[in-house]
Amino acid sequence: MSRNRVKIPKMNLTSLMDVFTILVFFLLVNSGSVELVEAPKDVKLPESMEETKPRETVVVFVSPENILVQGEVVALTEEVLDGDSSYLGPLADRLATLKENVIGQSTDTIAQSQEVTILADRSVPFIVVRKIMSACTGEGYENVSLAVIQRPTQVASR
Repeated sequence: MSRNRVKIPKMNLTSLMDVFTILVFFLLVNSGSVELVEAPKDVKLPESMEETKPRETVVVFVSPENILVQGEVVALTEEVLDGDSSYLGPLADRLATLKENVIGQSTDTIAQSQEVTILADRSVPFIVVRKIMSACTGEGYENVSLAVIQRPTQVASR
């Protein structure tokens, strides 16, 4: 009777577990690669066709009313527009404080600490943005980026 019994094939799960383990590690490593910079609701960014993704940097928001560094109000836009460079003192102080807080970090973190991203409302005069850019470079931030909304790429018409 034992000759007529059909053997049930067994499934080898070792290979399947290896594939799932590699898949889990791949997803964990790449899950943090998408960086989005959230603009406040009162800031309307200009549009651009640039496709470079933003990195995590010090962020300066410029709304029609306020100038914020990492979400903290440091100056009024109207004062910076009408006044001299003394109105940018709190901005420079905050940028210097953020740069000092990086001591003891890795080389990549230090390099990123010398980068600043400016999110300026499209209605803010460029003279204000230029003054802010000047204050950033004056505090040692070598790479100044302007954030924009990515415009869909246009197909060339024939």
